[in-house]
Amino acid sequence: MADQVRSADNLMQDFSLEITGKDVEGLREGALHIPAETRVNVTYLGNEDLELRVGAARAVLELGLVPVPHISARRIRSMEELKEILSKLQAIGATRNIFVVGGDPSKAEGPFADSLSLIQTGILPEYGVREVGVAGYPEGHPDIADQKLWEALTNKLDALEGQGLESSIISQFTFSVGAVQAWVEEVRRRGIEAKIRIGSPGPAGVKRLLGFARRLGIATNASMIKKYGFSVTNLIGSSTPDKFIQEAARELNDPNTGDIAIHFYTFGGVKDCVEWIHKFRGRP
Repeated sequence: MADQVRSADNLMQDFSLEITGKDVEGLREGALHIPAETRVNVTYLGNEDLELRVGAARAVLELGLVPVPHISARRIRSMEELKEILSKLQAIGATRNIFVVGGDPSKAEGPFADSLSLIQTGILPEYGVREVGVAGYPEGHPDIADQKLWEALTNKLDALEGQGLESSIISQFTFSVGAVQAWVEEVRRRGIEAKIRIGSPGPAGVKRLLGFARRLGIATNASMIKKYGFSVTNLIGSSTPDKFIQEAARELNDPNTGDIAIHFYTFGGVKDCVEWIHKFRGRP
């Protein structure tokens, strides 16, 4: 890699997917196009119960894929609830890789104010956890200052290393390759060597995509949207991330960027997403 420009194929080599508990049928329908042992993150939504999330992780395993269950720190109401979640996931063999995030609630529903406080309990290894993913924010966070984001990222990775756990970083999706490039360079400048999975929307309706972007505080403007590949005058259509991935591959061609892959947010369209990936990777 040090002697060649990073290609889109290399960037897509170890792609991962993100689904909700309700996306299992779509995952099954698209499974033919998903390489064995692909990572599939199972989100932690407030309107989905534990059984649904565990069932989704089980379905991922049954398809020969690797489940990465999410744990939303501020949604956990007690240490007992955290142990119950981990215990049920461990019972089906789905705790080796997890993703810990603060979560949507602005106020904690229990003892964990953020993902760091949950990691610092030290109980994750007791339930078979070996690798923990944490969040990264190329365009910052609407409610958290950049300095605090960097401090939190460093503290989480240090805490995981102290427990003998591997780590990775999954970024929020963005329309700006420039923002991704600057953020990745800063991650590496700070001496962080963890694998980075760059968040990208899969094929999605334009209105739906813009709605998610606004909710997450992700910058959108006409030039970014056009570069991403759809017309700002046609909000009825859908978009695909071809241009974003190709440009990211060109711009992230410095060997110092380290181990990088793409993480697809499927937004309920997992079957369409994996079919698009299959076509993109098989293009002439």
